[in-house]
Amino acid sequence: MTNLVDRVTVPTLLTVASTPTTPGSIDTALLGEYLLGTWADARRESRRLMKDAAFHRDDSLNLDDQRERVLGQLRLLADAGSVLKAFPTALGGEDNHGANIAAFEEIVTADPSLQIKSGVQWGLFGAAVLHLGTQRHHERFLPGIMSLEVPGAFAMTETGHGSDVAAIGTTATYDEATEEFVIDTPFRAAWKDYLGNAALHGTAAVVFAQLVTKGVTHGVHAFYVPIRDAHGFLPNIGGEDDGLKGGLNGIDNGRLHFDGVRVPRENLLNRYGDVAADGTYSSAIASPGRRFFTMIGTLVQGRVSLDGASVVASKLALFIAITYGSQRRQFTAADPTKEEVILDYQRHQRRLLPKLATTYAMSFAHEKLLTAFDGVFSGARATDADREDLETLAAALKPLSTWSALEIIQEAREACGGAGFLAENRLTQLRADLDIYVTFEGDNNVLLQLVAKRLLSDYSRKFRNADAGALAGYVAGQVGDAAVNRSGLRKFVQTVADFGSTARSVGFVRDAASQRQLLTDRVQTMVASLAGRLRAAQKASPTEAAALFNANQNELIEAAFAHAELLQWEAFTEALEGVTDARTVEVLTWLRDLFGFTLIEKNLAWYLINGRLSAQRAAAITDYIDDRLLPRLRPHALDLVNAFGFEPEHVRAAIASGAERARQDEAAEYFRVRRAAGIEPVPEKSLTKKSLTGKR
Repeated sequence: MTNLVDRVTVPTLLTVASTPTTPGSIDTALLGEYLLGTWADARRESRRLMKDAAFHRDDSLNLDDQRERVLGQLRLLADAGSVLKAFPTALGGEDNHGANIAAFEEIVTADPSLQIKSGVQWGLFGAAVLHLGTQRHHERFLPGIMSLEVPGAFAMTETGHGSDVAAIGTTATYDEATEEFVIDTPFRAAWKDYLGNAALHGTAAVVFAQLVTKGVTHGVHAFYVPIRDAHGFLPNIGGEDDGLKGGLNGIDNGRLHFDGVRVPRENLLNRYGDVAADGTYSSAIASPGRRFFTMIGTLVQGRVSLDGASVVASKLALFIAITYGSQRRQFTAADPTKEEVILDYQRHQRRLLPKLATTYAMSFAHEKLLTAFDGVFSGARATDADREDLETLAAALKPLSTWSALEIIQEAREACGGAGFLAENRLTQLRADLDIYVTFEGDNNVLLQLVAKRLLSDYSRKFRNADAGALAGYVAGQVGDAAVNRSGLRKFVQTVADFGSTARSVGFVRDAASQRQLLTDRVQTMVASLAGRLRAAQKASPTEAAALFNANQNELIEAAFAHAELLQWEAFTEALEGVTDARTVEVLTWLRDLFGFTLIEKNLAWYLINGRLSAQRAAAITDYIDDRLLPRLRPHALDLVNAFGFEPEHVRAAIASGAERARQDEAAEYFRVRRAAGIEPVPEKSLTKKSLTGKR
């Protein structure tokens, strides 16, 4: 089985010298620097910019005013140049693709609408011209795009086809007589939809359409198309406003349609396919399928940046919730005069600390993804295999991080009670804005199918000449004695009589090698089982093969999900090797174990059904989380979120500002003074106890 992470090497990160604040605490400064990653300077620069209130969301604005404010903020970003790092140095950029994405991700702390609108302008519209166009397009179109003189839309998605880009209905038919392409949306479902900048601000668009010349369709290509002037839509172009949305209302999403719109032949972005004046089509990539996926692959940065933005948003939500949970007091325990902070309650720890572990895993995995992305787009590691690995890695991690972000933000909101529901504390709006991330840049379930197909492809190469019997034997071996002995799994499946302590019960699966074995074995077994079931599709008719694939679609997605979780765990484990402070390594190892055991606990039914864990040991894993890991991590929870490095201007949540601690201290002091002065009323229950004592 190919482990896609293995091909991606994370550069050694610089460490900083600092001293833990209190004995036994982690080195927050060192960890904070480590979390910033390879492009730390770009992140710091972006965070400095996002401290300016001019970039912050204003909740008092109506829909129209929100849109105008975000457009104005986009101009400020253009003036600052911080989002132009990926463009050519000859045009004022830096040709620094990793730094560009890192800086872009941090904008989510100011306003997700601003982040996504800037992503539309420079990460989609501009990037399409950069990566799909050639020198003439760069010189002609990019200066206006970079300066925001030409706001633009990325017109790929259609109402009818959504994620199925290869089947879009818009056509671009070449007219040899005029040397123009004629662009049409021939039916309502072919309208371009959900496009940022389309409803109001866009004056041009990169339009994806089926290229037709000399009666032959050559598949989807991209065209630069002017759509508006100062008076509105240009002739034969129309559109609609998508209107109020569930979130991201600072962006003017809308629809576009075309009826015989003519653009010059030179407006075809022709890096991967061109049309001569006489209508002859040419491409350096002979295979239409490979050509299409090569073109689409150049636009992978959208998925990479959504993965990273989800990590930043998750960090922000947990900083708010854990800070609040460390200050908010509720109910009395051992001391009748002192309430407990809610993060001291086990249930509160169970809600938030596994989410914190997941966020750290997401962060380290994203650093690997960003490294792979920069390697491909800088040309340093840009073979076909590198590109394929990048696309698969992005398709694996983006679903997990965007889904996790919604879960993390919602849990953070609930953990803050009614205060979390107040708009001033940002959590409700943050969740609403990130909701669309799970279907941005490819629906998550569709992306995971792509990952599963890659896993099956790798598997089939490994067993290309194996017959059905060999495959069946391999699958059976995954749960039989042979696999148990060969892989060391016997220590998992055997029943151990001596369960005198949780530590002894979990000791067999606590180390990193055992966690890796359990997580890896699940992926391998799921893929092997699927391969055996789908093998018949090779000799079936197209209809039968499609039906067989559909019958196993859910299992395909589950296998891809398990693979992506393994990638995150591997990234977390590898990251531990780069931390130099011993105490910080110890705490991060507990956090990694919490992440790993939470994954295993979530899938205990699979491990039990497939004989990977005994019932006793499965139960012991849950006990170990509750009795050992949560208590160990609780004292470090604040340090772990403080390491995220957010400043008050990034957080902007009243409940994480120290105000809650001040309220609690004021209340405690009020009652302390009254008790000391003897003016606090006597509780009724104490009178009852005295009366009962007297009767004895």
